[in-house]
Amino acid sequence: MPTEANSVDERIGTEPLISRLMKRPELGAIAGVVLVTIFFMITADSAMFTLSGILNFLTPASQLAILAIGASMLMIGGEFDLSLGSMVAFAGLFFSAAVVNFSLPLVVAIPATLVFAALVGSISGQIVVRTGLPSFIVTLAFLFILRGLSLVGLKLATGGSTQLRGVREAVEGDWLVPFFSGDAFGGFFAWLASNGWVETFKNGTPKVTGIPVEILWSIGLAVLATYVLLRTPVGNWIFAAGGDPVAASNSGVPVRKVKVSLFMLTAACAALLAIIQVLDAGSTDARRGFQKEFEAIIAAVIGGCLLTGGYGSAIGAFFGSIIFGMVVIGLTYTNFDQDWFQVFLGGMLLLAVLFNNMIRKRVTGER
Repeated sequence: MPTEANSVDERIGTEPLISRLMKRPELGAIAGVVLVTIFFMITADSAMFTLSGILNFLTPASQLAILAIGASMLMIGGEFDLSLGSMVAFAGLFFSAAVVNFSLPLVVAIPATLVFAALVGSISGQIVVRTGLPSFIVTLAFLFILRGLSLVGLKLATGGSTQLRGVREAVEGDWLVPFFSGDAFGGFFAWLASNGWVETFKNGTPKVTGIPVEILWSIGLAVLATYVLLRTPVGNWIFAAGGDPVAASNSGVPVRKVKVSLFMLTAACAALLAIIQVLDAGSTDARRGFQKEFEAIIAAVIGGCLLTGGYGSAIGAFFGSIIFGMVVIGLTYTNFDQDWFQVFLGGMLLLAVLFNNMIRKRVTGER
């Protein structure tokens, strides 16, 4: 006869904290950030962890994070997009031509670029859901198509060159520029410098003039994507569509619409990065975004996304991108050959896949 103490229904029992943490997809990425930080604190010059040094590696990390967050959402939905890097170049061409060749203000050019990229992304999505072809193959084709169109389009727009300049002059004085280029909170950092709270040059100018806007964009996207995934019905649809699309469809989830929308979102993230990079550089070229699709997918995998779909984390992809930024920039603060980054890249991918596979088995109960 069971006693009252051991007859409690296990369904209302509380799971230990360590078990709940082990099931979080972003755990590996957070642990990776901690380990990489410790490594560079031991091996790198102390300047890496000054305010300017931290922003130095967070800037490329946040640019990658914009792509990785979109890629992670799509991967959770059970698909890939290998055309991300080429979309950065193609959207950069569209945006640059809009402001330089057609003299459109940013209030028109920016939404037009985002919508245009989303429409191109929807073509990939429609092909995938209507034909049943693997998204790996479809988007691999678009990787070459968009890169080729970028080359051809730039030559047409410039009369033969593969670089389109004059963006900075074309948008000079536009009120939207500070939202997509440069540093934010410049006045606050100047005030900190005047009070001796941040490092300054001899003339009193702060060494850090503000926070690069791409960092704020990446944080905002990570927070928004995480909220959508964990707190909205759309998030449940995304997980369901990636986990078991047949069962999800039978349960009333609009699987096709979800997948196409995710392709559009991923393309729009690439366009956002293109806009930021073009405004910062004042130009665009045909190699912009080259091979960034692989880095974005690897950052998403490091962040906890399963290659089989149905599991993952947008905030994990954000932390996965920080690992990239820390290693790429951090190696310049050490005596190590920077080519070790390629070794790190493959090693982190392999470890992330093994770790994620272990977590998947723990969650699903597989042996």
